[in-house]
Amino acid sequence: MFRITAKVEYACLAMLALAARHESGEPVRIREIADSFQIPQRFLVQILLQLKTAGLVSSTRGASGGYQLMRRPDQISLFEVIERIAGPAEQSEAGTLEEQLPGLEVLHEVWEEFSSTQEKILKRITLADLTERMADRSQNMYYI
Repeated sequence: MFRITAKVEYACLAMLALAARHESGEPVRIREIADSFQIPQRFLVQILLQLKTAGLVSSTRGASGGYQLMRRPDQISLFEVIERIAGPAEQSEAGTLEEQLPGLEVLHEVWEEFSSTQEKILKRITLADLTERMADRSQNMYYI
């Protein structure tokens, strides 16, 4: 199971920002991403460097520089982003109870099933799916 930390959520938000602008072909500045999602810039720099090292984003220096996705949004799963930031998913914690306790084996099977289901869902959802959901939500907003 993955532990969804603030760093993981910020990484996913940064990747969403890059995915939303992918079609333009232009790099997105750190300041734009930070301002859009209220991510501390210093933290965002570290996250983007980690994503760059993982081969998910590239950077361009200079006045018109910034970050871009290395692949199309439909080719990057949420699982991949989370795994690159959080590290490999940990096997379900077996707990601290002794193995001989009745019912414990059944509980461990449930933890494994939960972990497997979580992974399947995250592998199925791509950045393109998430940007589409964001677009749908922004179209459905009504202002009074």
